[in-house]
Amino acid sequence: MLDKKVAELLNTQVNKEFYSAYLYLDFSNYYVEKGLDGFANWYKVQAQEERDHAMLFLQYLQNNGCSVTLDAIDKPDKVFEGYDGPLHAGYEHEQYVTALIHTIYDAAHEAKDYRTMQFLDWFVKEQGEEETNAENLIKKYELFGSDAKALYMLDNELAARVYSAPSLVL
Repeated sequence: MLDKKVAELLNTQVNKEFYSAYLYLDFSNYYVEKGLDGFANWYKVQAQEERDHAMLFLQYLQNNGCSVTLDAIDKPDKVFEGYDGPLHAGYEHEQYVTALIHTIYDAAHEAKDYRTMQFLDWFVKEQGEEETNAENLIKKYELFGSDAKALYMLDNELAARVYSAPSLVL
């Protein structure tokens, strides 16, 4: 059995990851409405990743004999004034998720729950990649976003992103 606090934090994370998927689908919808289908694709792929992250946490809890409680998912409420709005909001959100993962890791360490710490190692690495990707997207937009032709090329680059399911073994 998992430590009660660790199990509660993991369960909360399931719901946070599903919210992340909703948030990124909302970003995708924003870009579809703006005619930037590549940006929309990038966030649609991101939403798929977040859904799979939620499922990994859910499966880990179930594999350890814990019940999972699925809460209502909040509706994303971000309003953007420019094309870069979702990019900055996405970066901030990834930093928030990183902090959540670190909190769970700290609780697992305190409980000497080495199995959960090992499970979380993949997410710690993944969050580093997520933050880097979000930050790099902002940098690319800042370099090219003010030029329509360059924005078109960046949008085409983002359209090429494809989903790749995580390869974490539970």
